[in-house]
Amino acid sequence: MRILHTSDWHLGQYFLGHSRQAEHQKLIAWLVEQTRLHAVDSVLIVGDIFDTGAPPSYARELYYTLILALRDAGVGLTLLAGNHDSVAVLEKSRNLLTALNTVVIPSVQDDPNEQVRVLTTCDGKPGAIICAIPFIRPRDVLQSIAGQSARDKQESLQDAIHAHYQALFALAEQKRVELGTHLPIIATGHLTTVGASVSESVREIYVGALEAFPTSAFPAADYIALGHIHRPQKVGGLDHIRYSGSPIPLSFDEARQQKEMLLVDVSTNGLERVTVLDVPCFQPLLSMKGSLKELEAAVLAACVPGR
Repeated sequence: MRILHTSDWHLGQYFLGHSRQAEHQKLIAWLVEQTRLHAVDSVLIVGDIFDTGAPPSYARELYYTLILALRDAGVGLTLLAGNHDSVAVLEKSRNLLTALNTVVIPSVQDDPNEQVRVLTTCDGKPGAIICAIPFIRPRDVLQSIAGQSARDKQESLQDAIHAHYQALFALAEQKRVELGTHLPIIATGHLTTVGASVSESVREIYVGALEAFPTSAFPAADYIALGHIHRPQKVGGLDHIRYSGSPIPLSFDEARQQKEMLLVDVSTNGLERVTVLDVPCFQPLLSMKGSLKELEAAVLAACVPGR
């Protein structure tokens, strides 16, 4: 089975007052074409689908355009909420979207079985089991205890997130036994891990609670697809734990990054390979410094076609 791992689309972002709508339209068209070229079975978007909890109408239109385009291409889609996403917004059309081959996980679910899903190949065969874990808010997994220190709260949250991962992984292993096939297990996460390299546009999400989740606390999944960090990277140098990064630059310090999506091939033997898919630059970002005269010359030079 071939899975395309991406995250942090931030539909609806305004960058210094400029809409990214045209870039996202081009990105959607490019992504759909890549699913055809590379025979992708399923797409994972691991959090921060929208830039804000109240996305503008055109951002919601882009969201549904992506869903319909992938449905028409015969590609499955799993959408996981990030810290920028509104649970209510993603919950609103969730049940309807299941008819369009799209699974939306807006928050930690009361029934953990809702988060353990079988991903199917384009021909409808079981290809992998996913532990679909969105951004975890402390209230989703913890009860407040009076008198806890900041360190106690941090440790309690880390333990609770670890327990959530382990519980879903155990359900996935059970489902694998029930299916009678040694399907690979994919886990997701929208969080900061120990050692991850961040950029200016990444918002800290566990202020005063959990700063970073240790890689050793993840379950023994065949592949762990992460979101929240916008710079694509392996975690701890491990091939099977990766941030795909954002598909377009979301701040000037990301302007020179080669943006990526990841093609993840899995089989009953586990993880076969991860292939980097370079995302083209749909709108260059330039940062310039100097006197007014120097800036005038630099802007004119930047506007020359082909540069």
